[in-house]
Amino acid sequence: MYVILVYDMGERRVAKMLKHCRKYLNWIQNSVFEGEISKARLTEMMDRAYEIMDDQEDSIIVFKSKNKDWLEKEIMGFERQSTGNIL
Repeated sequence: MYVILVYDMGERRVAKMLKHCRKYLNWIQNSVFEGEISKARLTEMMDRAYEIMDDQEDSIIVFKSKNKDWLEKEIMGFERQSTGNIL
């Protein structure tokens, strides 16, 4: 499946979450990630993310799609990391 993950973390946890999410998805912008991931890997990623976050202060939003082709993406301005040329 194709996912876009967005998080809002407290200052003490944000670097740890960034490092964790980069193991699974492509970092495209501050606190925003995207990429193809299996259901099992997504579950694994979210389980660990839940351990990092404080569920009383932080939030994670995951947008899921069965296929990247169902998503139209328009970029304005600087693109931090292109996901089109990944082999």
